Amino acid sequence: MDTEPRPLAELSAGLYEALAAADPFVATLIHGIPGLDGEVPDLGESAQLASAERLLDLVARAERIPADALDDHDRVTRDVLIHVARSEAVPYEDRHAEFAVSGYASPSALLFTALTNVSVATPDEQQRYLRRLHGVPGYLGQARDRALDGVAAGRVPTRRGVEQTAERLDAYLRGRAEDDLIAGMVAGSAVEDEVRGLVAESIRPALAALQETLSGPVLAAARPDERSGLLHVPGGDEMYARAVAAHTTTTRSPDEIHRLGLDLCEALRDEYAELGQRVFGTGDFDAIVDRLRHDPELRYSSAEDILADARAAVARAETALPDWFGRAPSASCAVVPMNEVLAPAAVLGEYLPSSGDGSRPGRYNVNTHAPRTRTRYEYETLAFHEGVPGHHLQFGLAQELTELPAFRRYLYVAAFGEGWGLYAERLADEMGLYSGDLYRFGMLSFDSWRACRLVVDTGLHHHGWTRQQAIDFMLANSALTPGNVANEVDRYIAWPGQALAYMTGRLEIERLRRTARERLGAAFDIRAFHDTVLGNGAVPMTVLSGAVERWIGAQPPS
Repeated sequence: MDTEPRPLAELSAGLYEALAAADPFVATLIHGIPGLDGEVPDLGESAQLASAERLLDLVARAERIPADALDDHDRVTRDVLIHVARSEAVPYEDRHAEFAVSGYASPSALLFTALTNVSVATPDEQQRYLRRLHGVPGYLGQARDRALDGVAAGRVPTRRGVEQTAERLDAYLRGRAEDDLIAGMVAGSAVEDEVRGLVAESIRPALAALQETLSGPVLAAARPDERSGLLHVPGGDEMYARAVAAHTTTTRSPDEIHRLGLDLCEALRDEYAELGQRVFGTGDFDAIVDRLRHDPELRYSSAEDILADARAAVARAETALPDWFGRAPSASCAVVPMNEVLAPAAVLGEYLPSSGDGSRPGRYNVNTHAPRTRTRYEYETLAFHEGVPGHHLQFGLAQELTELPAFRRYLYVAAFGEGWGLYAERLADEMGLYSGDLYRFGMLSFDSWRACRLVVDTGLHHHGWTRQQAIDFMLANSALTPGNVANEVDRYIAWPGQALAYMTGRLEIERLRRTARERLGAAFDIRAFHDTVLGNGAVPMTVLSGAVERWIGAQPPS
C-alpha cells in the first residue's frame, strides 16, 4: 500500500506469503489467495516449526515499529499483524499435527474439503487440481508419520477421535470404487484418465495406509473419554492458555470464561420461559426442550424444503440491509446444498468466502442430509449466521476494502468472525427477519449452545471434565439433540479453545454497541456503527474496541 511506511508494507506482504506457504488448503478456502489450488501443505515437523519461526519473526519486526509513529489505519495493520502471526504460529509450535485427529478436524478431513471446494471448469484449473492430487500421497504420508511421532512423544489424540477418522476413511475406501468425490470433479475432461489413475494407484493406497496406522498403533495409544481434555497431553495447560488467547483475542482467563458461561446459561432460561409460554403454553425449560428435541412436527420432510427456507431467509435479509447497513457486498450470497459425501459427518451449514480472483463466489453451504433429523426452527437462525447479515457481509465487505493490505482483506479471526455471526442471529430479530415465534427458538437454542461452549470447552481442557460430563451439561442446558451434543463435544475436544470465540466475540460487539449508544445518545446511528465494526476487516477484539472508540470520538456532539 503506497501510504504505508515501507517496513509495514513489507511485513504485510510477508504475512500474506507466510500464511499461504504454511497451509495452501486454508489459503484457498478461507484467505482467498489465488494461485494455490495446485499446492498441498507440508505437514513435516521441521517445515511447521520453520513456519512458526517465520511468523514469530514477523511479530518481532512489527513490534519494533513504534505504534505512536503510525496513523490510525497503519496502527490497526500493525496490531492485527502481530496478533495473527503470533496466533497462527501456535498450532505449529505446539505440534497439533500429532494429536489433532477427529472426525471434525484432521488432515484427511481438510483434504476432502479442499478437494471439493475448488473450481475445475477450465484447463488451467484442471491442471492445478491434477498437480494438487500428485502431492496428496506425500501429504497423507506425512500425516501418518506425525501421528506416529505423537505416539512416541505421548502427544496422542483421543480414542474416539481416532475411531471417527478411521471409520470415515474406511467407509470412503469401501464405498466409493468409482471415486466421484475426487475423480468425478473432472469427469469428461482431458485430465480425467490421469486423475483416475492417480486416485487408484496412489491416493487410495495412501488413504488406506493412514487408516491402517490410525486403527493400529495410534488407536492403541489414544486417550480414553475420561482423559479427553488437553491438560492430559504433555504441556497441555500451557497449550490451552495459548489457544484461549489466540481464539478469543481477549485477556479472559479460562476460569473467568467458565463462570461467564454458567451465568449466561442461567439467564437464558428466562427467555425460554417467556417464548415457551407464547408458543407451547408452558414456561418449564425441560418441557420446552423436550418439545424442541422430539416433536416430529418440528422436523423437515425434504431436502428441498430446507434449501427453500434457507434461500428465503437470506433473501429477506438482503432486502432489509439498507435500513441497518450503509454498505453491503456487491455480490449476493449463493445458497447451495452441501456436498452429499461430506454432509453426513458435517456441521449444519458453513460459509465459504469467495476466492481472491473471483472464480468462486461466496456461498452458504446448507446441510440437507437426512432432512427428517433437521429441526425447522434452527435453519433461519443458521442462514442469518452463515449468510446474511452474518459471514457473507463480514467476508464480502472485507474483500472489497481494496485500500487494506491483502492479508487483512482475506483474514479470518475467530472471535471477530464468529462473534459477528452470533451477533447477526440476534440482530436478525431486531431487523424483523424471523418468520414467527417458533423460529426465534432457533436464536435461543443457538445462544444456549454457544453459552454452553464456554462452560464445556474450559471444563474439558482446564478443569479436566470427562467427555460424558461435557455431554451431560449440554443436554441439561441446551435444546440440541443428543446426537448433535455428542458431535459438538467431540469438536471441542479436537479443537481446544476455538468454540470460545463465538460468545466472547459477540459479547464484545454488544458491549461496544451499548457504549456507543450511551455516549452518542440521539446521534447514535446503527448503520454507521455496523459499518465501523465491519470497516476494518477481521481484527482482534482489542483492536476493534480501539476502532469503535475512535469512531465515537469523531462524531459531532448530539
